Amino acid sequence: MGIQETLKALSDPVRREILEHLKHGRLPAGRIAELFDISAPAVSRHLSVLKDAGLVRDYREGKFVFYELKASVLEETLLWMMNLKEAGDEEALRSHVRPDGM
Repeated sequence: MGIQETLKALSDPVRREILEHLKHGRLPAGRIAELFDISAPAVSRHLSVLKDAGLVRDYREGKFVFYELKASVLEETLLWMMNLKEAGDEEALRSHVRPDGM
């Protein structure tokens, strides 16, 4: 799972909303599907993309499949983005300093 898959998964508003719901705790797939005005197969596809990107994990309990947020990939992505921002901030500071120090 690379950053490309993570960013692709995060690019869709439905998938971001699924993650918002999962930040409060695990949910069964059926309950997730009830939260959206789209077909159950469409929700299943969104969950599959999130799972493939490593953003959620699923597990069975009896006849139910539960999904929960997997924060480690989000943390790695945020660290990468913060490193880019810091590099950009440093470059911006260097470009605003005149050679004579003024």
